[in-house]
Amino acid sequence: MNFVIFTTGLFCLWTASVYADPLIVDLPNGKLRGRDNGGYYSYESIPYAEPPLGDLRFEAPKPYNRIWKDTFNASNPPVLCIQWDQFIDPPDRLAGSEDCLTVSVYKPKNSSRQSFPVIAHIHGGAFMFGGAVQHGHQTLMATGKVIVVKISYRLGPIGFLSTVDSEITGNFGLKDQRLALQWIKQNIARFGGEPENILVIGHSAGGASVHLQLLQENFKQLAKVAVSLSGNALDPWVVQKGSSRRAFELGRILGCGLLSSSKELKKCLKTKDASSIVRAVPYFLVFDYVPFAPFGPVVEAVNAPDSFLTEHPINIIKSGNFSQVPWLTSYTKEDGGYNAALLLSKQSNGKEAIEELNYRWNDLAPYFLFYRDSFKTIAEMDDYTRDLRQKYLGNRNFSMESYLDVQRMFTDVLFKNKTQLAIDLHRQHGKSPVYGFVYEIAAEMAIGQWIANRNDIFLGSVHGDDYFLIFEAAIRLPIRSDEVRVSRNFIKMLLDFVQTGTLTYDNCVFRDNVDQKLFQLVSIKSDKCVNLQLNEFP
Repeated sequence: MNFVIFTTGLFCLWTASVYADPLIVDLPNGKLRGRDNGGYYSYESIPYAEPPLGDLRFEAPKPYNRIWKDTFNASNPPVLCIQWDQFIDPPDRLAGSEDCLTVSVYKPKNSSRQSFPVIAHIHGGAFMFGGAVQHGHQTLMATGKVIVVKISYRLGPIGFLSTVDSEITGNFGLKDQRLALQWIKQNIARFGGEPENILVIGHSAGGASVHLQLLQENFKQLAKVAVSLSGNALDPWVVQKGSSRRAFELGRILGCGLLSSSKELKKCLKTKDASSIVRAVPYFLVFDYVPFAPFGPVVEAVNAPDSFLTEHPINIIKSGNFSQVPWLTSYTKEDGGYNAALLLSKQSNGKEAIEELNYRWNDLAPYFLFYRDSFKTIAEMDDYTRDLRQKYLGNRNFSMESYLDVQRMFTDVLFKNKTQLAIDLHRQHGKSPVYGFVYEIAAEMAIGQWIANRNDIFLGSVHGDDYFLIFEAAIRLPIRSDEVRVSRNFIKMLLDFVQTGTLTYDNCVFRDNVDQKLFQLVSIKSDKCVNLQLNEFP
């Protein structure tokens, strides 16, 4: 009798597993239904937080705990979080919705395995724009070996406004990311994901976000390994000063008056339409979309409720009080082309914008290179501005002939120098492996050419030329045959990293920088990779 019951139970379990609808997933909130995309399943726009509307604006996210009476429709692509998007033609660059805090899960069809490692993706966009829907997952899905989860989080003044006190604490977008990572850890097994094998990856502001998440001591409970491409917490455009001044200026622009009370400012701004708040972004720009990150992460007040970051990242790393999780970070050889390419655009007078720097260098440089609030006096700032020009241009004028030297300046200041510093500090004060690479393969058409609105100038390997071989985008086409091979190497590298903890690109095994006197860096070129040992990054 017991044998009959036992075998009957096994048959029922087998039948349920065979005939279970793979589009239906049970969550604590209820059932949801995804979509069959041919080669993979998608479960999109799943809320992980309460909509940050009304009284929840400028507050830490609240976990989404509603119970669905009906099956939740998870077949709608994620919406953009409301933003002033650099990649929309002016004058009106407004896009997105304030109700946007969702995750989207993509699972391959692969009957040969029961579970999959997980790549959790934090998109970039200078903390100001961008969205999960803009970053493709087809290349990763084609492997049939990994689940991808894409995170949406608040951006711009909605996500990062701060008075640096207990009222408008700031870092709401980072707090969104943290809650989304917690959701992934708790729920991904329901989709067939392996919660013990989660890699968190981001590019640009997404890369900086990954690093900032890693600097939280509880990150080791959420991820096995982490990857920051062309962005880390020490880059000068990430954690900035002057945010309180900008917050009160935003209030003045929106008609709140000349307030001195953070509480009154918060009360006033909560009554404004989100679109009005975001449409104020151009008031903080001095040249096209410069600075590209007028609102971003801050060091919060020590008494801030639900705080995320109360010390500067440099101090956190030096203290050693961060998650000991293997971390890979990188830069491209001409990363600065992202911002510098604006200078190649034609002005109404027919000249390139770079020539305007001959008259406005002292005025614009602190905004292009994010040191406007880094000096105690204007004289010190002006001295630094002159020193930069002398170092990279000497006595030459700003012109098309000197453009590549300006681009090199932007690369060094905005990306390369702080990548080196981050690895240096981690190798001194960390215990977990830290790895680095420099990418040296130029795309035919990518972000630099799009921003410059021209493709007659060779810019080199610009911001995103590597990243878009992993998460594809229309802005990064066409892909050459050599880049297809590079893409395969990158994806194999990531899959090995999350599954085994080892890190290899093609035939180059990454070397850990911890306790090393020389920097251990992999150079990735079109036809080969090379292990380098260096005193300074190239």
